[in-house]
Amino acid sequence: MGQARIAVIGNGIIGHGVAQVFAAAGHPVTMVGRSAASLDGALANIRKSLADFVANDLLSGSEADAAVARIRTSTQLADAADAEMVIEAVTEDLPLKLEIFGELDRLCPPQTILGSSSGQPASALVAKVRHRERVIATHFWYPPQLIPLVEICGGPFCAPDILQRTVALIRGAGKEPVVIEKEVKGFIGNRLQFALLREAWALWADGVASADAIDAVVKASFGRRIDITGPIESADIGGLATMVAFGNSLIPDLSTASQAPEKVAARLQSGAAMPGIYDWSRRDAGELRAQRMAELFRWLKADRAK
Repeated sequence: MGQARIAVIGNGIIGHGVAQVFAAAGHPVTMVGRSAASLDGALANIRKSLADFVANDLLSGSEADAAVARIRTSTQLADAADAEMVIEAVTEDLPLKLEIFGELDRLCPPQTILGSSSGQPASALVAKVRHRERVIATHFWYPPQLIPLVEICGGPFCAPDILQRTVALIRGAGKEPVVIEKEVKGFIGNRLQFALLREAWALWADGVASADAIDAVVKASFGRRIDITGPIESADIGGLATMVAFGNSLIPDLSTASQAPEKVAARLQSGAAMPGIYDWSRRDAGELRAQRMAELFRWLKADRAK
């Protein structure tokens, strides 16, 4: 589809990433933040990220410059009024989100899509909205400019054409929209991620294995294949009868904890600069993040080569 005016409300790590995604795809973007200083910082982060795209041969220098030129900044919510789609990306503060959606509903024409990049379902955001049919969850993953997935869930009020237009805009920006048919807390990705994390924490807290060993098991086994076959595909092609039988035997023994283990939560009181299961004073978190970022770029290049 052609150019569409996009507004992003919030300029943090998700907000400026979403702004970059749409600007790089050719859309004019208005990024709204609380202060001129924070917006300047967000633009600096966007320029740095775009430079990484150029270094990885995913954009030319002129394309990166053009993307930055498509972004205008503002501290006024009213400057989002002419957008065809607005993406809210402020901090996880529900009262603040409700105020923003109520004001956007007043400012924007009824056909404007009002999306939220947070983990909140659309139905939780409409208390002050008259035109509830145009509110939709558009859950981007961090970092938005590198992770393809956007979880989309219209909820009980969303109009079919709003859902269709949202999917088309997000797919047109180079993302992979996945439509969730029923609202559920955390959507899909976070539920799967925390199911794994709950079990990993429980294994460590119970003394079954070290954190190194648990992470190594994931990275050296199903972590290698899960990009090719998802969990349901893997169970089917591995033999559903076998997987059901093994699951029936193992599932009753898995963690059912409703909170993080006390041993994990206690690490928050360690006084460490970066509290965690690992001793990060002896490990280089920055280097690990850089390795992960390089691998995300490798995947993105492979995606675009398909």
